Amino acid sequence: MTLPPGVVLRPIQARDDAAVATLIRQVMAEFGAGAVADSEVDAMQRSYSLPRSAYYVVEREGRLAGGAGVAPLLGGEDRVCELRKFYLPPASRGLGLGQALLERCLLTARGFGFAQCYAEALDRMSDAQRLLESNSFQLLEAPMGYGGLRGCNTWYLRTL
Repeated sequence: MTLPPGVVLRPIQARDDAAVATLIRQVMAEFGAGAVADSEVDAMQRSYSLPRSAYYVVEREGRLAGGAGVAPLLGGEDRVCELRKFYLPPASRGLGLGQALLERCLLTARGFGFAQCYAEALDRMSDAQRLLESNSFQLLEAPMGYGGLRGCNTWYLRTL
């Protein structure tokens, strides 16, 4: 996918950690998820420097406009990854940035040797659900791995 002018998609850097943590907390609050008590949120670059893990940010005119990552599914099979911490603020939605992040994450996951990608969302995240469904993610009846422990109540799986 070609990015719009002024948009850069790149791997996360340590200097992005505070802005990404703020973005994640703001989007979660927008959907009524409350405070995020996930230690990973404050150290995203370090968390996604682990094997078979990657996190990307998208900048729009020099400002953080979203992020998404992939990592092995906790409690899951070795060939299943999870699409993780996929957040876009309202001003970044509908511009193709989510599609670009998703495509980069799926390409990376294939490169890491994953065969399937799992994703979770809150049922109130209708834009995210539409994006996943339009990219061949299939709705599941129950969570996989340790999924469902974070309050998400909609689960998806896609073959890579």
